[in-house]
Amino acid sequence: MHLNENTKILGRRVILVPYEARHVPKYHQWMSNEKLRELTASEELTLEEEHEMQRSWREDDDKLTFIVLDAEIYARDQDEITAMVGDTNLFLHQDPDSQQQTAEAEIMIAEPDARGKGFGREAMLLMLKYAQAQSQLKLDKFEVKIDMDNAASLHLFKSFTFVETRRVEVFHEVTLERPITPDWINWLDQQVDLRTQSYR
Repeated sequence: MHLNENTKILGRRVILVPYEARHVPKYHQWMSNEKLRELTASEELTLEEEHEMQRSWREDDDKLTFIVLDAEIYARDQDEITAMVGDTNLFLHQDPDSQQQTAEAEIMIAEPDARGKGFGREAMLLMLKYAQAQSQLKLDKFEVKIDMDNAASLHLFKSFTFVETRRVEVFHEVTLERPITPDWINWLDQQVDLRTQSYR
């Protein structure tokens, strides 16, 4: 969506920037890794298909995405491509059962050297806070769908007080949800300070 196309989010360890065409070749390189595709339930795409996907992330009203940069590498090199370590996404939809406006969250730290440093936690908290603060999205809850073997992601979202609501053995997938309540917003505010600046 166009909501975040001019927004950069500044964290302590990470910086979130809009997904641009220049980021696609490195993203495509990441997604050539079979294990990464399994963990993210992604299909292998050609480079041109990846460019089409990037355009859909920008144009579609139900998708929000940021590229995750290592803030230390970016401060040193001022090069987004070198500093890229992953991405974070939201898919917006209405829950068919509750009719609640829902954002399905995803986080991927693709660079092996960037894992275990807290980048995924901070990036996801920043994304959740950014989305929750956008009144035009009118969100009622967040949800995640995670492979049963992805212990790191399951632990991460449980630490955000997401609760398991569904388990689908045939897809090897667990769904966790977190209603957006005043108490949870207060908790989120204590976890992360949302600082933004113009991306252009």
